[in-house]
Amino acid sequence: MRYTALSTSKFSFRFSVIVLLACGAAAGQSPTYKLGRTPTEAEVRAWDHAVGPDGKELPAGSGSAVEGAKIYATKCSFCHGKNAEGIFPFPRLAGGVGTYNTPNPIRSSAAYLPYATTIWDFINRAMPRESEGTLTPDEIYAVTAFILFKNGTIKETDVLDKKSLPEIVMPNRFGFFPDPPQSAPDKERGWLPYWNQVPIAKDSKPAAKNEQASAAQ
Repeated sequence: MRYTALSTSKFSFRFSVIVLLACGAAAGQSPTYKLGRTPTEAEVRAWDHAVGPDGKELPAGSGSAVEGAKIYATKCSFCHGKNAEGIFPFPRLAGGVGTYNTPNPIRSSAAYLPYATTIWDFINRAMPRESEGTLTPDEIYAVTAFILFKNGTIKETDVLDKKSLPEIVMPNRFGFFPDPPQSAPDKERGWLPYWNQVPIAKDSKPAAKNEQASAAQ
């Protein structure tokens, strides 16, 4: 076989690629340099403070819309409006209940979110703007209560805490499909199983299965 300048250049290119891949693999297996350390449990907790729908991560504390009105007025209203109506470009926090199935839905946090704990969680992690993490648990409960009061979800004197907050049924609580899909209705029967998740009796005939599927569709 006769080698030309072109075949030689191809060989050089392929060889270079192989060398680079080999170097990359070797770098991936290089020894560590014993820098840093494993974080302590306290350090992990300081960052791992997301609150889920069941509210098990909520801290002790309490507050109502009565106390929340004062905190909201001084720390939230200049962005979100006096009555949580929002001041452009900052979002509306309350209002719009019942508009999500209309041609002109009015989106707000309290009307859209399925869980009240999400409001508490977001305030705790990200509010007030440029002063995140400065509110105490009592203040966050109170501001959350004020927003929910302005949304018509709770009364002004209702006290929120780690027990009562997760029990609030938000206006759009059943506006979402469950994730993962449920195989049985929830206790409020707001979410029902998909037709293909309903258990079929063992003695059912294939025709009966098809009829059940067609009826559910």
